[in-house]
Parts: sequence; C-alpha cells; structure tokens
Amino acid sequence: MAAIRLLLIASGLLATALLPPAADAQPRQRATPAAAAPRGDVIRTIEVTGNQRIEADTIRSYMLIQPGDAFDADRLDRSLRTLFATGLFRDVKLTRQGDRILVEVEENPVVNRVAFEGNSKVSDDVLRPEVALRPRAVFTPEQAQADRRRILDLYARRGRFGASVEPKIIDLGQNRVDVVFEIQEGPAALVSRISFVGNTAFSDRRLRDVIATREQAWYRLLSSSDIYDPERLAFDRELLRRFYLRSGYADVQVTGATAELSPDRDSFFVTYTIDEGPRYRVGSVDIVSSLPGIDTDALRRSLPISVGDWYDGEAVERATEQMVDLAGTLVPFVDIRPRITRNREQGTVDVIFEAVEGPRTFVERIDISGNTRTADHVIRREFRLAEGDPLNAAQVRRSRQRLRDLGYFSNVDIQASQGSRPDRALLTATVAERATGELSLGGGFSTDAGFLLDFGIRERNFLGTGVDTRLQALLAQRRSQVDFSVTNPSFLDRNLAAGFDAFYLQRDLQDIASYSERRYGVVLRAGYEFNERLRQSWAYSLVQRNVFDVQADASLPIQEQEGETLLSQVGTTLAYDVRDSRIEPRQGYLVRVGSDLAGLGGDVQYIRMRGDVAGYIPLERIFGEPDYVLALQAGAGWLVPWGNDPERIVDRFFLGGDNLRGFALAGAGPRDLQGNDPLGGRLIWTQTTELRFPLPLPSELGLLGRAFVDVGSLSETPYTGPTIVDDAAPRVGMGVGISWRTPVGLINIDIAQAVVKQSYDETQLIRFGFGTRF
Repeated sequence: MAAIRLLLIASGLLATALLPPAADAQPRQRATPAAAAPRGDVIRTIEVTGNQRIEADTIRSYMLIQPGDAFDADRLDRSLRTLFATGLFRDVKLTRQGDRILVEVEENPVVNRVAFEGNSKVSDDVLRPEVALRPRAVFTPEQAQADRRRILDLYARRGRFGASVEPKIIDLGQNRVDVVFEIQEGPAALVSRISFVGNTAFSDRRLRDVIATREQAWYRLLSSSDIYDPERLAFDRELLRRFYLRSGYADVQVTGATAELSPDRDSFFVTYTIDEGPRYRVGSVDIVSSLPGIDTDALRRSLPISVGDWYDGEAVERATEQMVDLAGTLVPFVDIRPRITRNREQGTVDVIFEAVEGPRTFVERIDISGNTRTADHVIRREFRLAEGDPLNAAQVRRSRQRLRDLGYFSNVDIQASQGSRPDRALLTATVAERATGELSLGGGFSTDAGFLLDFGIRERNFLGTGVDTRLQALLAQRRSQVDFSVTNPSFLDRNLAAGFDAFYLQRDLQDIASYSERRYGVVLRAGYEFNERLRQSWAYSLVQRNVFDVQADASLPIQEQEGETLLSQVGTTLAYDVRDSRIEPRQGYLVRVGSDLAGLGGDVQYIRMRGDVAGYIPLERIFGEPDYVLALQAGAGWLVPWGNDPERIVDRFFLGGDNLRGFALAGAGPRDLQGNDPLGGRLIWTQTTELRFPLPLPSELGLLGRAFVDVGSLSETPYTGPTIVDDAAPRVGMGVGISWRTPVGLINIDIAQAVVKQSYDETQLIRFGFGTRF
C-alpha cells in the first residue's frame, strides 16, 4: 500500500509540473490558510469530506503535503492543482484550521451509459470506438467535448461537413449520468468535378471510368460512389497506376490526389496528378534456369506475353504465377523471379524470368480459425496441399481462391508462419463466415414464358456440412415449374459431387405447337474433376412425360404424340473450361461434349449426342476499354433412335428463340404446313458471333451493348408427306441488343432481323426478358 501511495504521489507531482496555470481554473482553486503562519508549523491531520466513491486515503495520496509535514502554502496550492488534474473532482477546497487541513471535494459523476441519437448513415458500432467516454468511467465536460470533436472528424472524413454533434447529460441521481450524443448528420458533400493533370495518352473521360470515385449525377441516387471519401481517393491512385501499367507505361507515377472544398461547402473538386512517362513495348522475353528438371520450352509456351506487345505489368504478374504453378508440378521448391530491363532510347522493355531454387520448407500443420458453423473438414478439403507437403505459394493461392469460391465466407486469409524448425511452416487459415441462406421472391417478364413470379429458398451450407439444398418455384403465364435439389460437392469426402433433383414442369405450347406438355421425375447426379479445368459428370433421369390438350386442328404428327411416356435415361458430360469467369467471361474458352442413352427401361429408345464450344477474345488492346469482347459460340446435336420405340417430339431439338435470334421459339426448321406446327428435328447446329461493347454512357449505369449474327440449321424430322417441309438450309439472324443491370434486376432486349429464312419460318423482331429477386 505504501508503494502505491508513493507511486500516486509521484504521478501527482509529474501532473502538477506539466500543468500550466490555467486562468479558468483559478476561481475553483481555494486553498485558504486561516492566517499567515511560520513555515515551522506542523500539520497533524488531513480531513476529507464530500467523497462518495473515492477513499479518503486515496485523496490524501494525491496531495504533496502529508500529516507530520511543516505547513507550506506553496505545496498546499500545488496539492490543490494536483487534485484537479486527476479529473476525478468537479470542485475542491483546501482550508487550514490550526494544525488541520480540511479537504472538501465534489466528485465528478460516473458514466452509466453512452448513447447516440439521430445517426442513420453511421452506425453505433462505428461511432462507439471514436469516443473515450465509457460506462463506469468518470465523466468530465472536457472529455465530452473531445469526443464531440472526434465524432465530427469522423463525419468529415465521410464527406459530411454539415454534421453537428451535441452531448447531452442526463442526471440519474446518486452521482451517475447518461451521456447522449445528439447528432444531425446533414447532407453528404458530393464530388461535383473530377479533373486530371498530366494525362496526354488518355482522355479525362477514359480515366474517370478507371477510378472508383464518380461525379455527382441524378441517376446515382442508389450509389455512394459520388460521395467524397479520402480513403477512396487513395484507392483511385492505385487503380490509375495499374491501368497505366497495363497499357505500357512502366514508369508511371500518380503523384497526387487532392480534394478542394467548394465555397458553399457542399461539394468537392477532385484533381489527380499523373506523370505518365514513356510507353514501352516488349523488346524480348526469355526464361533462364539452372535447375535440373525445368523445361524452359514448356514454360515459354505458357507465356501470355509476346515480343512487340505493349508492356503489361499485370501480364508479367500473371505469367509469373502461371510459371510458378507449372514449374511446381515438375520440381518442388522452385521460384520464378521476373527481371525488367528498360531501354528508354528504343522504348522497349526486356523481360527475363529466372527460375531459381526457393526455400526448402514443408507444411508442418494447417490450422483453421473463425469457422463457428462450417465444419473443419469442409474447409480442409479445399486445400490443394496437405500437411507434410512442400510449401508451394501457388497452391496456397489456389486454396485461398477455392475457399472464396465456396461463397460461405466474407473473407479468407491464409498466412504462413515459422514452424517448430526452420524448414517447417504453419499455415493458418482465418475465415469470416457469412449468411449462406437465401430467400427470394421475384417477378418479371420474358418473351417465352410471359409474366412470371418466382419463389426460392436455398441453403448453400446446410448445417455447416457444405451440402447445397434448394427449393425453387416458378409460376408464369405459359410455364409452371417446381424444383427441389440437394448436392453434396464432396460426397464421402472425396473428389465426387453427388446429388439428386425432383421436379415438376408444365408448359403451355398452344400458340407454338398446338399442345401442352407436362414432365415430372427425379434425376440422380454425380461428377468429378480430373484437374482444375477438366470435369466429367453423370446423370440418371427417370421422367414421366405427358403431351395433352392437343388442339383438334393440330397436324397429324402432333396428334399422334398425345399421351404419356416414361423416359429412363443415363447421360454424361465432359467439360474443359479455361474461361476467366463463369458468369461474365472476357477471355478463355469452354469445350463441352456429352451424350444421352435412353432405353434402359421406359418407353423410348435413342442416343442423343451434343457438343458446344465457346471462346472469348478481349479487344481492350484495339479499343482501349476492357468491356469490348468478341464472343464466338458454336454447338451441334444429333439424335439417333434405336430399338422399337421411337423418340417423341419432346425429345427432339428445336431451333429459334434463344439459340437463333430473329426467329420465334421453335420458329425455324421442319414444319407441317397443314397445321403450321413445328415438328422438331434430329440434327441441329448453331453458331453465334457476338461483339459486346460499352455504350457511351456512364459505366455505373450497368448498360452494355451487343451486335450479333446467329446462324443455325435444324433438319431430319421423322415425318414425310406433301405438307411436311424439312429444309436443312442455314437460317441467319442479325441484330443488336442491350443488357441493363438495374438495381431491381437484369433486363435484356434484343432486336433482330431474320435475314436468311424460309417462307414458312416464324420470325420475331424483339426479344425481351426481365426478372428480379428481392
């Protein structure tokens, strides 16, 4: 206790020495000796009154004069200032009565609760760390004002310079108070103008599309990109730097991003300063290695960089990662280091990739943290390396990406640290889980189905096991459907995805083919990966089909289709996918082939073969913008009946609509002219050439245009007769379209003209689709 008292006395002395003689504190400091006394007088006792929470001994410990000391007016005055400096007291009086010192204190109240009112743009969780006042802490007006200033600074950083904050103190009695910060957030200061200085290679308009900050506009009501944010400006500088590096400017420097507040303080003028430097082409590319087992020729063939191309810093990074991945399959503990040599006189950059031996480190243990719901084995099975394997940075990156692709986590981080020995490493995967359940209710319109309502419920990580369960229902004017599916992406913890579907489907085809169709059944599925790109899947289908409500004036081949049939079919699909994205690909290609065998029971017997290929070519180097993409797609299918039970109309191929724009659904191909009904065909092929491009509108509107040419043919109907037409001549449709990603859903509009057709084909000028979920 004596040591604590000495420590408190020392801290009090230090606080007294550092305190300036504040003028506003002088009226509150009342150390009043009864009369002038000689310095030799001795203080016998120090009495403390008015204290409620703080012990008297604690208060005495703050004083620089103690019982037994000679009275000293200067030390008494300094003791008074020390007591005020503690922040514990609202008022203090020190008086002398003979050989006694009387200490009268009025304690500051204790904070019971800190609350915020009026804040909607900034949550309590964000505001709370900004204030120093806490429940059970001592309240001081000075601290409340300091917290007020910090809250104002926070709002200013978010562009709200008109915000006001007023701390309100609510007295609860018993020396306790509630502190409520009343906030008026005010309007956000928007970015009214964005300018660039030093740019000659690219226009201001092009660079505005690169950065994340946007100029204010009426259509950005649902966006925050036009609100001034200093952190976003720093991000913009990096975006500009990377854009220039991709375009050949290896020496680029974004030297500044400044924001000037307008005179009326409601908007900002943002200016970015750029030093572009010269533009370089790739002068030479080489790979050198002194490691045995490294095939430099194989590495060279995988390079996405060619001599004569504009230098692309990101392409060098991608090439390095690709070669690390490839070399790691040949030799463990290999590292690829790019060396860049500039030749400013010739405007070229020489790139040399050097394969060197990396550190010989093995994975000692893999730890997982942050998963409160997802089972450990669900996370571990996504790792591309196991405990005891050589530490491979490429495999760590791939493991991180696979975990992110699951969609179970909002953040995934994998860090390597020193293990029990220098050649051992600990991998720690830290994940932040997010909600994986989905409940959707939507509506829209499509040309094929009409007005529609859509309901769905899905859990992508059922009970933390990684099992995907889904129930989907669709109700439309010409289509009704219910699907229930369960998929385990790693059945029995193996490289095997297994699941099943149960479904019901009814389609009204009266306006197209004079009949209606109903299907219901189950599908058993299984699939596995040969590697990251190659995958095969199998499916067994048992489906009851019914063709009903056949119109009386329908063609004879259609009338013969009326009734029920049972389909028992097994099918397989092999896919090789090297696209950069499965949702919006910009480069790469997909090759897929498959076949179905029907007749293992059931009422129909056939073999159906199909294949399709899609390639995507980025045209950024030609047009200077990444949204220019050339998409090439082609597909073919062939149906071969076998046995005594022929195929039905619901098994054949149809042409028109989605697979041949400019023609109505099932509008091209074999047809019975008597009832004008499409009959379907056994042989089909299609080809699409499509240019996707941005429209001359702000990119955040989500509008993309496309120009396309569709070519296709359908033939080999099983029917013959004077009214049956079956012409395998290609049909061609040409047109333009718009895709609009609105806040309420995706809208697709295509305007297409059938430029090569037969006289009996059904055409369609406008194809429209809209849907949303909420």
